[in-house]
Amino acid sequence: MNEILVLYYSRFGKVARMAHLIARGIEQQPGARARIRTVPPVSAVCEQTEPPVPDSGAPYDDLQDLEECAGLALGSPTRFGNMAAPLKYFLDSTATLWTRGALAGKPAAVFTSTSSMHGGQEATLLSMMIPLLHHGMLVLGLPYTEPALRTTHAGGTPYGASHFDGPGNDRPIDEDEKVLCMALGRRLAHASARLARDD
Repeated sequence: MNEILVLYYSRFGKVARMAHLIARGIEQQPGARARIRTVPPVSAVCEQTEPPVPDSGAPYDDLQDLEECAGLALGSPTRFGNMAAPLKYFLDSTATLWTRGALAGKPAAVFTSTSSMHGGQEATLLSMMIPLLHHGMLVLGLPYTEPALRTTHAGGTPYGASHFDGPGNDRPIDEDEKVLCMALGRRLAHASARLARDD
């Protein structure tokens, strides 16, 4: 079984919804399974710890999830054209994997959501690619052979899946955005399967 890690941080729920759509796309590929994980929020209270499994939603990720995965989909809301601090904080803890090259050669993809149409979706996706490239991962985007990439009036970029959430964080994920999330999941699972066959 080819297991793809879908790792995200979500503040208002849309990145989490995208993660589940990407997971659905992953599981459309024969022999592929998605493992959905999140990261804890960053607390200003240093003594406070979060439980290993939140009361609701996906369990928190640990380095073993990353090491075991056959591929990675990484998601974050946009924060001033960059990934959110909790996801960056988690990625900063992966140096032990980097020193061993544990992620090198694995395929990866990125996704994001933002409350404004031009709020830095593509910059955020690019910011998430940088640590993945340092890990030696093979970063995938969405090709223009995906028709929804040409028809979308909201989210969706060649750098990865995206969603325009609206100023009130209340805009639903539209059909083009859903299609592109699932396409990204399928592409990631397909690439992972092909790389496994080539080994």
